[in-house]
Amino acid sequence: MYYIGIDLGTSAVKLLLVDEHGGICNEVTREYPLEFPQPGWSQQAPEDWKKAVLEGIPALLSGFDAGQVAGIGCGGQMHGLVVLDDRDRVIRPAILWNDGRTAAEVDYLNNEVGKEKLSSLTANIAFAGFTAPKLLWMRKNEPEHFAKIAKIMLPKDYINYVLTGVHCCDYSDASGMLLLDVAHKGWSAEMLDICGVKPEQMPRLFESYEVVGTVRPELARSLGLSDHVQVVAGAGDNAAAAVGTGVVGEGGCNISLGTSGTLFISSERFGVDPNNALHAFAHADGGWHLMGCMLSAASCNKWLCDDILKTTDYAAEQKDITAEKLGRNHVYFLPYLMGERSPINDTNARGTFIGMTMDTTRSDLVQAVLEGVAFAIRDSFEVARSLGLDIPSSKLCGGGSKSPLWRTIFANVLGIPLELPKTEQGPGYGGAMLAMVGCGRFESVRAAADALVEVASVVEPDPELTVRYEARYRQYRTIYPALKPVFAQLL
Repeated sequence: MYYIGIDLGTSAVKLLLVDEHGGICNEVTREYPLEFPQPGWSQQAPEDWKKAVLEGIPALLSGFDAGQVAGIGCGGQMHGLVVLDDRDRVIRPAILWNDGRTAAEVDYLNNEVGKEKLSSLTANIAFAGFTAPKLLWMRKNEPEHFAKIAKIMLPKDYINYVLTGVHCCDYSDASGMLLLDVAHKGWSAEMLDICGVKPEQMPRLFESYEVVGTVRPELARSLGLSDHVQVVAGAGDNAAAAVGTGVVGEGGCNISLGTSGTLFISSERFGVDPNNALHAFAHADGGWHLMGCMLSAASCNKWLCDDILKTTDYAAEQKDITAEKLGRNHVYFLPYLMGERSPINDTNARGTFIGMTMDTTRSDLVQAVLEGVAFAIRDSFEVARSLGLDIPSSKLCGGGSKSPLWRTIFANVLGIPLELPKTEQGPGYGGAMLAMVGCGRFESVRAAADALVEVASVVEPDPELTVRYEARYRQYRTIYPALKPVFAQLL
């Protein structure tokens, strides 16, 4: 049997065809546009996701027996606000996870409703990327659209709706909406009321591995699928990636180095960071996790190379950054190109180079970006440590993990071994694994991870380099506090 894993990303959807032993038989990528209608705004047309998925599935199955597909699971970009009318038509472009238009709404939730109340209701405080502030923004700025809302969904839930006709959401993705009572796994009636939302406008909740329905018969025929293909609820991209790297159960850790960057710590027990610097979310394995999320990670390197240096040869840009230069760069970079979430929660923060001199080189800037992203992940890492969490090692995944240099920098900035999974396909692979569980191939997500996830290699930190990076990190930590009031004046 085959299983389809869908990774609904910010710039493209990646589809995987996975066999019952976890082998990847085929993969297809379809890109779609990203809109920035105003500075700090970020949105997409859900219809573009639909087109990409429905065109991608037949291409994925070309040359394979489509009748052997048993299930589909989707991991998707989190927090995006998708709103449908009473005929299930998309009302407006989806406001995405990295959109920064909701500063006023975030301030209202955190300061007037109050962080303590928000944390008691949802286990989290308001961040600009979360869904609830977007609903408040829409109610204030687009009342005619807000009045038409019949269903509120997240990006990957829209794809599940397209496939099955079911309005659904899983607990891991719902955790990032600021509308879910995470501890009790149900919509918070008080938060819905604060946002002017009725319970019937929310989708039905499922565990990530639970089957929400089957592919609609007419759609199955057009895609070449049988009429019994089951679709599971899936998960937010970080939870799905954690499943795909085997980070399930108690004490696992995964660092994802994609467009955004995350530190993901799994647990069998519910817990909240008292300062809410880390998110407390449900996990796709039925448990829980703490997560630190930075908005711009590998996208910082892409921005520098593509837009500033005018090259897509990332490896060539890194070749001059030799071992003796590591931990000795005089240039620092704050990776806040879209503002920042964890742990500073500052929509005003901006990307910044500091420390440049007349002898600063092109490769110094590249190195500063790679190190700045690692330092920013270390910020969340330090919060986890302050909670008494022991993180002796971590998995590493995402597009940025393909750089040997970046892997070395991360291992030494964090001072821990980093394990690279043999199969590194992120949320799509996790989605396929969740489909296997839903279809009965495995009895639990843990069983699927134990059977399918292998470590290909380990990057060990070097004691001398770790000491050098410790000193550089201490200097790095002084920069943002000094610039914070300046950022607030730049708007």
